[in-house]
Amino acid sequence: MTAGYQASSDPSDERRPEEHAPDDFEGPAIELGNEFAEIQVRKVRTRNGARLLISAPRSGQWVALCPMELEALTWQNDEVFSAMLGHPHAPLPIEGAPGD
Repeated sequence: MTAGYQASSDPSDERRPEEHAPDDFEGPAIELGNEFAEIQVRKVRTRNGARLLISAPRSGQWVALCPMELEALTWQNDEVFSAMLGHPHAPLPIEGAPGD
């Protein structure tokens, strides 16, 4: 199983961070970290446009998000982020779904 997540159907978007050519990236990586997590953020060009590639070197997990997916993050409240942190690597429960 490949680590990461990719919502796009474009095969060039499905490459792991280390599989991108240096010319695919725009600008240097931005690194953020604290005692709990460390991430790298890079803008990457694909055939379907720019994506923000967020990778976690410690775990090998990554996600490449398009502008719409990034905007969707701004629509979330603190409860959504708390749920993600409370159940890492698990899908979020969907309100109103059977079994809820």
